[in-house]
Amino acid sequence: MEAGKETRGDTVFRGIAWSAFACSANTSCVDVKDDKILRIRPLHYDDVASVDERKPWRIEARGKVFEPGEKTMIPPLSISYKKRIYSKNRILHPMKRVDWDPKGERNPQNRGKSKYVRISWDEATQIIADEIKRVHDTYGPLAVLCQADGHGETKVVHAPHGAQANLLDLCGGYTLQSRQPDSWEGWYWGGKHIWGNEPVGMQVNQRNLFKDVAEHGDAVLYWGCDLETTPWGWGGEQPSRMAYFLEEVGLRSFFISPDLNYTGAAHKGKWIPVLPNTDAALQLAIAYVWLTEGTYYKDYIESHTIGFDWFERYVLGGEDGVPKTPKWAQSKCGVPSYTIKAFARYWAKHAVSIAHADGGGMIRSPFSAEPARLEVVLMAMQGIGRPGVGQLHLIEFGQFGFDEWNPMPRSEKYFEVPGAYHGWMELLDGHPSFIPKTMIPQALMLEEGEKLKWHGHGVCTAPRLDQFIPFEWPLEGESYIHMIISDSPSWMTCWNCGNAMQDALRNPRIETYIMQHPWFENDATFADLILPVSTMFEQKDIAVDNWSGQFNMMYIQDECIKPLGESKSDWECAIEVARKLEQFGGVYENLVERYTQGKDVDAWIKAGFESAKVDPNMMTYDEFAEKKMCLAPTAEGWENDPVALTAWYEDWSKQPMQTPTGKIEIYSTGLAEHFPDDKTRPVVPHWIEESEDLKERLSCERAKDYPFLMITNHPRWRVHSEHDDVTWLREIGTCKVKGPDGYMYEPVWLNPVDAGKLGIENGDVVSVFNERGSVLGGATVTERTMPGTVYQDHGARIDAIVRGKGGLDRGGANNLICPLATASENTLSEATNGFLVNVKKVDIDALAEKYPEEFGREYEAADGLRVSSWLVD
Repeated sequence: MEAGKETRGDTVFRGIAWSAFACSANTSCVDVKDDKILRIRPLHYDDVASVDERKPWRIEARGKVFEPGEKTMIPPLSISYKKRIYSKNRILHPMKRVDWDPKGERNPQNRGKSKYVRISWDEATQIIADEIKRVHDTYGPLAVLCQADGHGETKVVHAPHGAQANLLDLCGGYTLQSRQPDSWEGWYWGGKHIWGNEPVGMQVNQRNLFKDVAEHGDAVLYWGCDLETTPWGWGGEQPSRMAYFLEEVGLRSFFISPDLNYTGAAHKGKWIPVLPNTDAALQLAIAYVWLTEGTYYKDYIESHTIGFDWFERYVLGGEDGVPKTPKWAQSKCGVPSYTIKAFARYWAKHAVSIAHADGGGMIRSPFSAEPARLEVVLMAMQGIGRPGVGQLHLIEFGQFGFDEWNPMPRSEKYFEVPGAYHGWMELLDGHPSFIPKTMIPQALMLEEGEKLKWHGHGVCTAPRLDQFIPFEWPLEGESYIHMIISDSPSWMTCWNCGNAMQDALRNPRIETYIMQHPWFENDATFADLILPVSTMFEQKDIAVDNWSGQFNMMYIQDECIKPLGESKSDWECAIEVARKLEQFGGVYENLVERYTQGKDVDAWIKAGFESAKVDPNMMTYDEFAEKKMCLAPTAEGWENDPVALTAWYEDWSKQPMQTPTGKIEIYSTGLAEHFPDDKTRPVVPHWIEESEDLKERLSCERAKDYPFLMITNHPRWRVHSEHDDVTWLREIGTCKVKGPDGYMYEPVWLNPVDAGKLGIENGDVVSVFNERGSVLGGATVTERTMPGTVYQDHGARIDAIVRGKGGLDRGGANNLICPLATASENTLSEATNGFLVNVKKVDIDALAEKYPEEFGREYEAADGLRVSSWLVD
């Protein structure tokens, strides 16, 4: 017996990350015994491959050494995840809304309020099959909306966000909810028009960039980048080590964000507070200093860019008579003019890189294309591509299968297993009927005869030219939506104006709303029928770890525990529905065989391995099935790979950008051709004060009633809307604030200056509100956020007191009250940060007296809401 097995039990490899796609990281060892998860711990590489087999890389810079480490660097979210598996909020059996009768009254007005009754799998799947058949016969298959995207547990064979979509595809099709590039909004809709960099508009070529910055850089600017928070869900703690190493070798750090985020708090450097969604003003003022003092790379601008004269004219005031001086910017962004000048002068004299973990708040705010484009302009003015200067990507290393999208030394093999993946249908081939995710409420509420119109598929892998294609919905002669099937109940908590979505889901036209999910939360509380889904720990699967920045791995994930209750995987849920559909014959005939392709889980795992195209000299499938782990060593000669954009810097024609001219287009030729009159995403990047749909600046009339700008970061102790019921995390002071009623409220940070004026103290229950509704939170008075702002992480679990427009949420899910409009006129991007709110102290006892039923739900401070409070008997 293996040493320690008596107490440790069996050990199972498990990738504990939450991309919900076939790419993962955070490889862990899960110790299990007697059908219980004992503990989760890092994987030690020596346990799966020797040093000679791994060939660990080594970066030497300025007398210091950086190496991958001896174990995986899993974050607290992964270590504590077993607590969520055993959450009291797990859905353990099928559930039907008590007042929804598919053969009688459906009572859509009660969605989100009605309780549920337990039913059998046989009854549940028969109802679903009957409803699919009825809707197909009555309205056609495109009357079914499939919400099959978003983050969630990372699975492959049992992947969410594709299981039911694949099934519906075999039954005549469906209308797809098309997910816009939410992590890269401004980059996608703005960055791609200035320098290409497909697919998402950030600097894709990262090859050896970290080594280059460590050797030649002077400073790193973390612009809205919280590498101590955001990468946790997707790649662990490696970015934190990278930042500490850059400090160790002598680079300065600057942090630009409205709040002193966890990166700014943990690392040495200077925090430059900027008001939310005003980064464009600061960027323009920096450019003004460089232009008026002549401290930019003029020859480089002349040879590598087009349209700089248009930009220069605008910045200097030639276009509108308003020079974009530091003084002008100070009134917009709150950064003192002397700070802007000093920082601009430092930057002009040093090799400065900008670090991001995808986007952050500035990329998800109104008019987000502008700061994205302006960042590229600034980096061009300082010669991006020269030694020590680049846009450093600190998350999801190797995203989209591009091994060059990794600033760390590359591995010999980049693993992908598409042959086993049943997940997200991102590409829209074969799906002519689709609705952008940011327009779902509008689509569900269309009046008879109305159509939605927009440009672009919007998915993050669509090329730049796709943004110019016009679309409308519904298709000619096709129906509106009458049925929704979903496995991603987080629209309200993670997209734009969840209160509008609550109203839309109660539209009588929506006759049936089916959900499958492990936990009873958020959108699931509005469903008519719910299937219980097992978690990643309860199924055998295949996985890859290619986002850690250490070594790339592929492995078999054995079942850790038996599925809890009556739960089944997403893939198995679809099979059960397919069995019932087969009774109708026709398009549903032989559906299970067509869906599974005659393969069981082991066969799909083998198909995944084969699709990875592993060199047999590295490992055969038989060896893989026995060892359960394949680790790719560091590639020979990685040090000699060309550095990122060096070739571009030296001669742009040898490494042209993916723009019509091959240069950085400060004047976007594509936008000029297709949208020359767009005032919210102009041909040359500008400062946008407001638009017809978005009035979210402090200069707007609305600011008289809502004088604060809202900061909604990626949460520290969640991955978007996940983990809100993990007991260990809820004990942490920055995770929840205990109110006088014993409820654990989502923290709301206020600067002492503002808190003093409002009479708010630490621990008070406050309301953050605007005309779209209000959310509650627990006050934290701190100088870690600047005056004029209110900070509350996004994604908290909904605890609705009043639903819909003007509603009230106790859980603190602030996406309920953000704008419904997209960030710019001709984009599909969400505007979920930097919007106007007000804040006030509330009398929680008075609210409890006013809403006794809502405040009386079963609740425990340790883990929050429980599914039992929604069950009859």
